[in-house]
Amino acid sequence: MRLNPQAQAIADQLAQMPSPDFSTLSVAEYRTMIAAFPIAPPGDDGLASILDDTLPGPAGPLPVRLFRPVGAGPLPLTVFFHGGGFVSCGIDTHANVCSRLAAMSGSMVVSVDYRLAPEHRFPAAVDDAIAAVRSLHARAAALGANPAQIAVAGDSAGGTLAAVVAHALRDDPIAIRHQLLLYPVTDAACDSASQRALADAPVLTRAMMQWFWRNYLPDAQAGLDPRASPLRQTDLDRVAPATVITAGADPLRDEGEAYARALIEAGVCVTQQRWNGHFHGFASLLGTLDAAAEALAFGALQLRHAFDN
Repeated sequence: MRLNPQAQAIADQLAQMPSPDFSTLSVAEYRTMIAAFPIAPPGDDGLASILDDTLPGPAGPLPVRLFRPVGAGPLPLTVFFHGGGFVSCGIDTHANVCSRLAAMSGSMVVSVDYRLAPEHRFPAAVDDAIAAVRSLHARAAALGANPAQIAVAGDSAGGTLAAVVAHALRDDPIAIRHQLLLYPVTDAACDSASQRALADAPVLTRAMMQWFWRNYLPDAQAGLDPRASPLRQTDLDRVAPATVITAGADPLRDEGEAYARALIEAGVCVTQQRWNGHFHGFASLLGTLDAAAEALAFGALQLRHAFDN
């Protein structure tokens, strides 16, 4: 697939770098690679404050970062789960995304530092994600947030967690208002048409995604669990309305769009938008890709609409 010129320039730079061997790469080595990748710092325009805190989690305190936009409260609350293949990244790597979403949506965004694999394999991240939303709902008033206006959001592996939380809490008094899923991981099989056709795409390859799954899951059978692979969920009735953003040159494209269709077939209101000419993770490249700002503005607008209705 032909890339957008800005995306192609980044792909050309990446092509000049050594490609890791995912048959031998350790998670520690991968995390070192990610830490060396330049990421735009978060801006503070439109924000009143950025604060670090902790929440009670199933295995101990969960670090979180609160991005509070300018505006009188109580504010809507969006709980954000970062991507990173379930094994890497965190609050710092996604601060730019959360800062932009908070400023543009008018929602307080809380980024959750859930446990990572392989130290903590599935379903640890899922348990942390659900616990974080429950805890934030209970503390919403103290935070200056509206407990009746809570959304979940996430990119890549974080999109998986957001989707799973939305399903897990569909009949809960918390009443999730919206789920914003940016190029979500939805199927451990890694066998869609886009997984095969775009196996060697920039940023995320099929081999890399398979490596993530091997490090995240305790065994292959766990990939059949809908909490790991939301596309395998057969009962999606009453799940919160969704916005699903995909990238045209992403191996995950088809499984993200298949999940959007599954939600629609279950009667869920879904807005699905594909950014053609862009690769996986593009929304994190603020200041480098125009499409990053466009996609986050689109997602923020969807959150605004959800909270206004």
